[in-house]
Amino acid sequence: QVQLVESGGGLVQTGGSLRLSCVVSARTFSYYAMGWFRQAPGKEREFVAAINWSGGSTLYADSVKGRLTISRDITKNTVYLQMNSLKPEDTAVYYCAAARGGRNSIRSVREDYDYWGQGTQVTVSS
Repeated sequence: QVQLVESGGGLVQTGGSLRLSCVVSARTFSYYAMGWFRQAPGKEREFVAAINWSGGSTLYADSVKGRLTISRDITKNTVYLQMNSLKPEDTAVYYCAAARGGRNSIRSVREDYDYWGQGTQVTVSS
């Protein structure tokens, strides 16, 4: 059983920054690829960023490249999403997700993920 708990969302002005955190609780050790997705009202949940188990490989959606950075601290079982230069179109509920796989596994497809957090709201005002 894997549990994911996100935190760090909130209200910020355009150009501001936020850092989201996702704590992973798992009963057994395993290699999990981690990702962040987001869902705006009336839209599909979309991929934002992903990272492999070791943190050596990352992927980003084109819309967030250069502004958002994913990282992980294996010793703390935590994944982060540093969000800079935020725009109103970044407003959404952000979800952390985990995918089973090898230590080099990295995923960008929503259906490849096995576990999801409850989400944290990010609102960017104009």
